[in-house]
Amino acid sequence: MPLKGIRVIEMAGLAPAPFCGMILADFGASVIRVDKIMPSIQTFDCLGNGKKSISIDLKTKKGADVLRKLCDQNDVLIDPFRKGVMEKLSLGPKELMNRNKRLIYARLTGFGQHGPYSTMAGHDINFLALSGLLSLFGRHGEKPTPPINLAADFGGGGLMCTLGIILALFERNQSNMGQIIDASMVEGSAYLGSWFYRSREIPGLWGQPRGKNLLDTGAHFYDTYQTKDGKYMSVGAIEPQFYNILLEKLELSDNEVPQFEKFEENRIKLAEKFKEKTQEEWCAIFDGTDACVIPVLSLEEAPHHSHNKHNESFLLQKQDSAVPKPAPRLSRSPGASCVMRGPHLIPGENSVEILKEYNFDSTEINDLISQNIIKQRKTQAKL
Repeated sequence: MPLKGIRVIEMAGLAPAPFCGMILADFGASVIRVDKIMPSIQTFDCLGNGKKSISIDLKTKKGADVLRKLCDQNDVLIDPFRKGVMEKLSLGPKELMNRNKRLIYARLTGFGQHGPYSTMAGHDINFLALSGLLSLFGRHGEKPTPPINLAADFGGGGLMCTLGIILALFERNQSNMGQIIDASMVEGSAYLGSWFYRSREIPGLWGQPRGKNLLDTGAHFYDTYQTKDGKYMSVGAIEPQFYNILLEKLELSDNEVPQFEKFEENRIKLAEKFKEKTQEEWCAIFDGTDACVIPVLSLEEAPHHSHNKHNESFLLQKQDSAVPKPAPRLSRSPGASCVMRGPHLIPGENSVEILKEYNFDSTEINDLISQNIIKQRKTQAKL
């Protein structure tokens, strides 16, 4: 795998940082999650498969020393904490990078390391709001609606941080030096939305209130429609040639439903049509065509759709559950889902194993455990 041999320290945090660590692990990196001695329920994340965990009391001098020694032999540290937290523990980038010049110190925060909001708490909805993008989501006449916590946490946060790490690793091949990555979810989300910022002057695309534009469900040919059985079909027939196929399959004419006129009236006509058949019946009509009509699937349904099954896009697990396989696919060195390499990670379950791997001797390990600086969980330590 492309990241084989890369060692990563992931400070335990909420979804964006575990997602970043998961991507790196899926493509071959060895990822160690550093948990608290007494972790909160938040630490039990669902993205820890394939990683290892060590529980350290970082508020003690000896605990901080353990992390320093781990970082001396690692390539990347993922810091998900608010500005200043790691510095208070004397584990900031200045100290750790003075010891390891090749260390890449990735700081993944909501508001970034600078500015009046840099020390404030926040969540995906707040970061998306400050990026300007939240104002685009929602139906006409309704309040802005966040697309769950997908865009800022995972797109502008975890994914952008991963990109920063890959870029820094690539640059290190030339400079032999690490660097600090300031991955702000506000900035990452805004950058993710570059096209929306740059397309504002395109005639006919934007310029109307939220929910009245071409791509925000303002147009009847870019929306979802309920079927006879209460499910939904997605329609994205923007181009005239695709729109013509849509009308043909719906047994409607352009005179009845002109593409760029009477959006609201046409939406009612399409809604009435889609209510005439079940989702399965519509799939039989639209599959294999260029009408740009695809069923809206649930998380339970998507892995079992014929297209996804053909491509083996999901890893099927026990009890009929499934998880997405790593993307994108690389022809020679593809990733492999961490789910295949181990069950959910328990905080501290690999503490002794990790210390041994990093050349701590048995006496040191026993002392750290007896002083409650290190915690070993799940399995009995055998020194």
